[in-house]
Amino acid sequence: MKKIVLTAALIAACAAYTTEAKPKKAKSETVALKTAKDSTSYAFGLEFAKSINQTLSNLPGGPYDKDLLLEALNKMIKDDTLTLAFPEKNANEIIQKNLKLAQDAENQKRMEEQKKFLAENKKRPEVIETPSGLQYEVLKMGDGNKPSSPNSRVKVHYVGTLMDGKEFDSSYKRGEPAEFELKGVIKGWTEGLQLMPVGSKFKFYIPSDLGYGEHGQGPIPAFSTLIFEVELLDVTNPDQAVIKGEKYQFQQYQRKTE
Repeated sequence: MKKIVLTAALIAACAAYTTEAKPKKAKSETVALKTAKDSTSYAFGLEFAKSINQTLSNLPGGPYDKDLLLEALNKMIKDDTLTLAFPEKNANEIIQKNLKLAQDAENQKRMEEQKKFLAENKKRPEVIETPSGLQYEVLKMGDGNKPSSPNSRVKVHYVGTLMDGKEFDSSYKRGEPAEFELKGVIKGWTEGLQLMPVGSKFKFYIPSDLGYGEHGQGPIPAFSTLIFEVELLDVTNPDQAVIKGEKYQFQQYQRKTE
C-alpha cells in the first residue's frame, strides 16, 4: 500500500469542522455574513468540509470518529498541546500504522471472499476454468474468426461488475464499443478474448492475479475478482489489413507495467 500522507489540505479541511463545545440547539441558525471576508471564510469552510468528508470516506477501516477529530483540532488550533492524548509528533506514525493494519485486514478479507467465490463458481457445469485460473461461460457462440495472437486488435462491447454485482464500467452505456490490442490489456482479457470467435458473447470471471492484483484500479479495489460479459464484434489479426479511421482509445483495462 502506498504511504498515506496527512496533507495540509486534509488538515485545513478538518479545521472546517472546528467549533466550541456548545449545547445543541433544537434548530440550527443561519450565520450572518456581513463582509466579503466573512463570506470567503464561510465558503472555505464549505469546501474544506466537503474535502475532509470525501477523504475520510475513502480511507480503510472507517467510519472514523469526527468528534475526536474535532477535539484534537480544537486543542491544536488553540495551542492547548499539554492536554493532547499523545504528542503531535507521533500523529503521522500512528496514522500510517493503523491505516496499514486496516488496509491489510480489508485485503485479507477480500482475498478470502475471492477464493471462496471462484471455488463455488467453477462447480457450475456451464463454467470452464483454464490452467491460469480464468473462468468463463459461453452465453452465445459465434462462428467468425478468433483473435490469433496477443497482437490482434479487437472490437468489443462489455459490462464489468464486481462479485457483489456492483457495475464499474460499461461500453453499452457509453454507446460505443471499445477497440484495443490484446497485448495492451490485463491478462484475463488477453487470454479470454482469444477463446472467442467473432459473434460470440462470453462471461469471464477474472481472478485478481489476472486483473489488478494488489493495486486495484479506480473503482476496482485491490484483490478483486472481475466479472465481464463480453461481446466480440470484430477482430483484425496481425496478418490482416490495419483498421482505418479514428478509434476509441481503450485505456481502462491496460496492463500495469512494472
